[in-house]
Amino acid sequence: MAHATASGTVSLEGMAFFARHGYYEEERKLGNRYEVDIAVETPLEPAAQRDELTGTVNYEGLYRIVREEMEKPSKLLEHVAGRILERTCREFPTIYSVEVSISKLNPPVGGICERSRVRMKRSL
Repeated sequence: MAHATASGTVSLEGMAFFARHGYYEEERKLGNRYEVDIAVETPLEPAAQRDELTGTVNYEGLYRIVREEMEKPSKLLEHVAGRILERTCREFPTIYSVEVSISKLNPPVGGICERSRVRMKRSL
């Protein structure tokens, strides 16, 4: 009989950044506030049994990836999200899936709008 492994989600929610993303040059020049959430599905049985960080995804590593990619100006939030997905999959090869959500606060849409959001997911 195959041995079942417990999996679960490791996530960071409400990360806040000031960054210079935007399709228009003026947006990249002025910058804006952003919020990012990331969640990875990963095996958690090793961490649950051994109480060791090596048995899970280190959320400090997740934060570092998000911070570094948010620091690189891009025209589209889809591009930023794609880079975050790619790096997360590369740096944490044991994960099953990763989902990232990037919100631009008070986007310049010509009216009242609290946030625009892009959400992307990659399953392995």
